[in-house]
Amino acid sequence: MTVQDPEKTRPMEVEVASHHDSQTSERKGDYSGAVAKTDEAEIALVRKLDRRILPILWAMYFLNYLDRNAIAQARLNDLEKDLHMKGNQFNVAVSILFVGYLLMQVPSNMIMSKAHFKPSYYMAACMAVWAIVSACTAVVRNYHGLLLVRLFLGVTEAPYYPGAMYLLSLFYTRKEIATRLSILYSANIIATAMSGLVAAATFASLDNVHGLAGWRWLFIIEGAVTFGVAIISMFLLPDHPLTTRWLSPEERELSHARIAKDTVGLQSNKGARAGFMQAVRDPRLWLLTFMQNCHLSATGFNSFFPTVVKTLGFSKTMTLVLTCPPYLVSALACVVTGMSSGKFNERTWHITAGMLVAMTGFITASCTLNTAARYVSCFLFASGTYAVNAVILGWVTATLGQTSEKKAASLSIVNMFGNASFIYTPYLYPSSNGPRYLIAMSANTAFSFTTIVCAWALRLWLMRTNAKIQKTDGVSKVFYAY
Repeated sequence: MTVQDPEKTRPMEVEVASHHDSQTSERKGDYSGAVAKTDEAEIALVRKLDRRILPILWAMYFLNYLDRNAIAQARLNDLEKDLHMKGNQFNVAVSILFVGYLLMQVPSNMIMSKAHFKPSYYMAACMAVWAIVSACTAVVRNYHGLLLVRLFLGVTEAPYYPGAMYLLSLFYTRKEIATRLSILYSANIIATAMSGLVAAATFASLDNVHGLAGWRWLFIIEGAVTFGVAIISMFLLPDHPLTTRWLSPEERELSHARIAKDTVGLQSNKGARAGFMQAVRDPRLWLLTFMQNCHLSATGFNSFFPTVVKTLGFSKTMTLVLTCPPYLVSALACVVTGMSSGKFNERTWHITAGMLVAMTGFITASCTLNTAARYVSCFLFASGTYAVNAVILGWVTATLGQTSEKKAASLSIVNMFGNASFIYTPYLYPSSNGPRYLIAMSANTAFSFTTIVCAWALRLWLMRTNAKIQKTDGVSKVFYAY
């Protein structure tokens, strides 16, 4: 087969081998028209995509979050004292990263959605730059220097996560995407879990070596590793389905066609600017955006998790070690929830269950000073909140993917406004409010409940939309999933 120009190819006109088409037409889909894979060529393709895409994206996201969250561990190694910080200056240093992070997400994904653009080179270059910026944290000498580095770290890290989600959405169907997003997101959680152990080992072995504090060595080591992975990623990342160099021509056609057949209301690509306007004019985008904002607001404990665990009364090293188990359990909950959501092609009940578990944890943490109960609550609210992230983002791609440009813009907008929560949530954790952090835990409970309300509102909305499609379009066999 000949690989076609992705700008000139109308997705609904792409054809693959006739035996694949006939098998697809014979299969009966679920309530949304989604079908399970039975064609051997398609199964082999998905396995190849999993082997090539998921490991490198996982490693990149692991380091993305390890670099970003190093500041939380550095705080336990006298970062504030060394930089002469006081009051809420640490909170400001945490939140300012997200100012730069928000500014770059939408334009970055709009660039990546261009047909002839190479996301592999672009994302690798962005990773190399953020590695250098992160390592530069080791040379700051005062609070203002830290703010500047954190701002630029946000700018350089911004393209990665929305870009990774967009790449996955180009290659995986609605039933597949939640599992892959959950695997990707587990890198975030495991990085957060391992960051405490990495920091504990660094502080114990390198503190004051060659006159450098342990927290400075932490940024140097993590930055160097990130830069090395950035170079490797340039050769492993995919581009668009029709232009990925390590796919055969037949695999490129099949990869493109199967996503086209799984998209509700499929339209021809009309350019990045048109895709952006399609996204912002779709009211469902803003409900999904609000849902993600509430969900991520509930995860605002992330940068303060070591501080919260420290209230249990253990030593610095033990505190860093104890931050690990809740995140490991959360990573497992995230992957299991994503797999379950994909298997049943269901979102609402999965989100509801996760956020109810989180609410139980937040309420427990705010109501007792018992050490065992508070530590158990850390498992509950971490697992509950992190479990639903991939489900929500998978819902975005399934609902707003009429064109690849609209999908790219939608993912970046949802992620941008969702991450805006990290600008204000640090101020919910003033030191004076410890050890219960009643303000933060109460707010997190409210955020979790609102996330559930949004999920059910969207479910009812999509059910009504599906009813209209069935009534007005007797030909369509693909409907919105909820």
